[in-house]
Amino acid sequence: MSETNFVDYVKLFCASGNGGAGSAHLMRRKYVPKGGPDGGDGGRGGHVILKVNSQFWTLIHLKYRKHVRAGHGEPGRGNLAHGADGKDVVLEVPAGTVVKRAENEEVIAELMQPGEEFILCRGGKGGLGNNHFKTATRQTPRYAQPGERGHQDWFILELKLLADVGLVGFPNAGKSTLLANVSAARPKIADYPFTTLVPQLGIVSLSDDRSFVMADIPGIIEGAHRGKGLGIRFLRHIERNSMLLFLVPADCPDITSQYRILLGELRKYKPELMDKQRMLAVTKTDLLDPDQERSLLRRLPRSLPVLLISSVTGKNIPQLKEQIWNILWNQ
Repeated sequence: MSETNFVDYVKLFCASGNGGAGSAHLMRRKYVPKGGPDGGDGGRGGHVILKVNSQFWTLIHLKYRKHVRAGHGEPGRGNLAHGADGKDVVLEVPAGTVVKRAENEEVIAELMQPGEEFILCRGGKGGLGNNHFKTATRQTPRYAQPGERGHQDWFILELKLLADVGLVGFPNAGKSTLLANVSAARPKIADYPFTTLVPQLGIVSLSDDRSFVMADIPGIIEGAHRGKGLGIRFLRHIERNSMLLFLVPADCPDITSQYRILLGELRKYKPELMDKQRMLAVTKTDLLDPDQERSLLRRLPRSLPVLLISSVTGKNIPQLKEQIWNILWNQ
């Protein structure tokens, strides 16, 4: 997944169409001198609609489309002719798109299922023609209803990636290296923090046609739940993962403390994330000698499955994939 092609945040101004005015026409025929009102109704304004397309995985197609406007309804005409409805605008989005009002970031919709639709801006109703206002005592009303105005506002669309396993760790924990080792994904890898600026997806294959999707989430830092280091924009991608794989490097002074900090950031961001299955992998163990490794094992947390791995040498990588599969399928 190229960083230049992956866009998970866009801000749009959307405006639905105005409803067409009703007609105040009076019938005039050669042999019907007093035909009465025959004004038709105005057409409704066009909607702005969001629709989930399962083939989409990014919001890049909306990145440079800042203003979206639907068509206006046409006015009614004589002979009870109904005005044409305004043209709807359908914006296709990936599954996992969250819709917010830009003014206060209130969440108004989450689109998760293929084919799911949501009317973002509803078009104005068309006005009623004068035919609706005739009565026994008022047989020739010369007025009609104007059309309703459409709705317009600024909206934010955010994308939450769907994956079986989300990699959680501080910058430079070895997440991208692991993803490159176990899948065909080729994330950017370097020895400086925040190499990964957008999430990366990879399909991890096991024997017997078994596979799962792994997501490399950009590095989290302490204070991420408050937005530090673009933390909230990274954390939202964790919400749709079935399980979380925490990565802490072997050269970390206190692995248990670093794991607890990561866990605390997730809890403060959204407590429901604590319900997800979790596993801890200690990375970069190729840097340790046997004595250091034995010492490290005594200092690891006991509250979740732990495995020592090395993406460089391949140590315990097959065991890691099998253990993840077993956790995902509760085996």
